[in-house]
Amino acid sequence: MRKLVGFLIVLLVFGVILDRVAVVGVQREIATRATAKYDLDTPPEVTIAGIPFLTQAIAGRYDEVKVAAGKLTLAGVTLSRVDFTLYGVTAPLEDLVLHADQVDMRAERVAGVVVVPVTTLNQKAPQGIKVAVDGDGLNVSGEITFLNQKVPAKATMKIELVEGGVQFVAQKVTLGEGISVPQPERFITYKIPIKDLPFDLKVTGVKVVPEGLQIAGEAADVPLHD
Repeated sequence: MRKLVGFLIVLLVFGVILDRVAVVGVQREIATRATAKYDLDTPPEVTIAGIPFLTQAIAGRYDEVKVAAGKLTLAGVTLSRVDFTLYGVTAPLEDLVLHADQVDMRAERVAGVVVVPVTTLNQKAPQGIKVAVDGDGLNVSGEITFLNQKVPAKATMKIELVEGGVQFVAQKVTLGEGISVPQPERFITYKIPIKDLPFDLKVTGVKVVPEGLQIAGEAADVPLHD
């Protein structure tokens, strides 16, 4: 009986070790693919949820895979954080082991968020205008140029999803020095392009966070090969 118990313990430990070795290998493969496809400076952090992993691997389907890519530049816009969760990833274990470079990995659904930091919002803002986070909204301050005069200006910004990006529309504009400027909001309103998101995500929402602007997106039936 003791020998049997000892054997079962060894088998259990071996199974746990094998499980962890397998999950590390698949996580590495997903990270490698993402790095190559999106020309990342460093591989993203990939975490496959669910225990035991081998049960998922044998079935060739992984319920939830989290990908944290960190800093990324897309269409000239620097993002400070890029996080995605892939649901229902299919990848036959035998193909991963024998033909990793050819396997057709695919996700049933991908949900993700990217963060446009305040520094990027300021880089894209009109000259002389500075953007700041104020709770769940954005405020701007600075100067606009009208008839060769520098006019102090402040405003709140309405955030709108538009084709190809996010638009910041100036509202409640107040000017200094008693100067009248027709439609001053036109000097402050601007747009940031948001396109070519990883996994071809379609933007579904946007909100202000302490770091800047968080943009959410989703996609369905997403191929993970190059």
